This record gives sequence, C-alpha cells and structure tokens, in this order.
Amino acid sequence: MAQWQNKIRGRRVLITGASSGVGEATAKKLAAAGAVLILVARRDDELQRVMSEFPVGSAPASMYACNLSDQTAIDALCDKVLAEHGPIDVLINNAGRSIRRSIFASFERFHDFERTMQLNYFAPVKLTLRLMPGMLERGHGRIINISTMSTLLTVPRFSAYVGSKSALDGFSRSVDAEVRGKGVRVCTVHLPLVRTPMIAPTRAYKKVKTLSPEGAADLVCEALTTSSPQVRTLAGRLVHMQSSALPRVTAKAGQLMFKQMMSKDEKQQIAEATRRR
Repeated sequence: MAQWQNKIRGRRVLITGASSGVGEATAKKLAAAGAVLILVARRDDELQRVMSEFPVGSAPASMYACNLSDQTAIDALCDKVLAEHGPIDVLINNAGRSIRRSIFASFERFHDFERTMQLNYFAPVKLTLRLMPGMLERGHGRIINISTMSTLLTVPRFSAYVGSKSALDGFSRSVDAEVRGKGVRVCTVHLPLVRTPMIAPTRAYKKVKTLSPEGAADLVCEALTTSSPQVRTLAGRLVHMQSSALPRVTAKAGQLMFKQMMSKDEKQQIAEATRRR
C-alpha cells in the first residue's frame, strides 16, 4: 500500500475539474482509499457519472457544479462547502484551460490571456485564500496545484497557458515557504502532456507520447505526502536542469520547434505582422 493511502482515509478532499481527465482519475483513486471527496466542476451530470463509478464501499462524496471563471461563484461555493463540511483537509486545484495560439495570432485576442489567468491562476488563488485559514487554524492541511512541465522549458504557441501556470508556480513556492512551518504544505505537480480532452483539439498531439490520466493521478497522489514543494517526472527534472544550465540552447530549440510546426496560416500572420512594423 502506498504511503498516501494510509493518510488520506477520512480526510476531506476538494478536487476541482473532477468531471474528466486527471481530476476524474484522481477522484477515483482517492475514493478507493477512503477519502471524503468534494467534487467540483461545471457540469453536474458529469460529476454524477464520476461518482457512480466509485468503488462499492467508498466514503460518502459530494458534488458542486461551479463555474470557476466567476469569482462570485467561487465565493458562493466556498461558503456552501465550509457550511456543509467544515474545514477542508486537502485542496487539489486541478481545473484548467489551455490555449494553443502563437503571439502573432494573439494581438487582437487579449481576452485569451484574461480567460486563462482567471481559471488557471485567480481561481486557485481564490480557493486557497478561502480554504487555507481553516487548515492553519487546525494546524494541518495541504494545497496541491496542478501545473505543467511546460513551465520548466521553452514551449512556443502557449504563451497564455504557460504564463498563467507560471504565475501559479510562483504563488505556490512563495506561500509554501510561509506556511510549511505551521503544518500546512503547498505542492506543485508539474505534469507532462496527458491524454485528456483538453489536448484533443491539437492534432499535432495525436502521435505524441503522452501520460495517461491514471498515471498523472499517481503523481497527484504522491503530492499528498511528499515533503517536497514540487512533484515532477524524471523527464521533468531533466528538462529543468537543461533549461537552467543551457538557456540559449533551450531558446534555440523552442525557435526551431516553432518553425518546423508552422502552418500556412501562421506564416501569413507573421508576414502581416512584419509588414505592420
């Protein structure tokens, strides 16, 4: 039995983005281990489906439909969860949005950056600010923020997504340094590319090696008990070392990646942007 399974039974765990992908796979692993789950996503019908697939004998679970892009809705969610369940033991900020678009196609799309920051950064921050006080008051708790390996290297076309996740990474490191002496930990999980509905629109990923949602859930569960502020795969640790030691090589590799995968539309957008200078 994994170490985290011994410590999660009976704990109240709130998971966002729990209706599919990594969130769903994590919820099922924690349900099997006896956690008291509080599942959050936009669609209650999908949350009901996930709960119906929990193992027989799982601890009672609750679900809350919430649009995490709405700050008012997050406040209402936290008010209801705290009133009905009391302080939360573990918060897993998993819900996220990805946008694949070059900067040349983004000059008139500032809203892309606003949308990704709202869901990928401001929502986890808001949930942390509302739920962490209860953890500090009792002297134990854990915040797990789901990030991406892309923040550790250079990935073109994802400036909105990587920028929002990088902000979350920095927030996590800073807060963890402040609270870990008080029984509360903040851990960031840097996931590699995972085969989830979020990457389905990107045709280039169909032939790329990816991690399964279940494999990603294993990393999330590792974050439940680790003393490290970060959980990464071996590949994640290696690319971080490379990008830190060889920044010019990493930047050049990103440039070549962008050029090699450039579409006709992108070439036209770049040409138009260049003419406007």
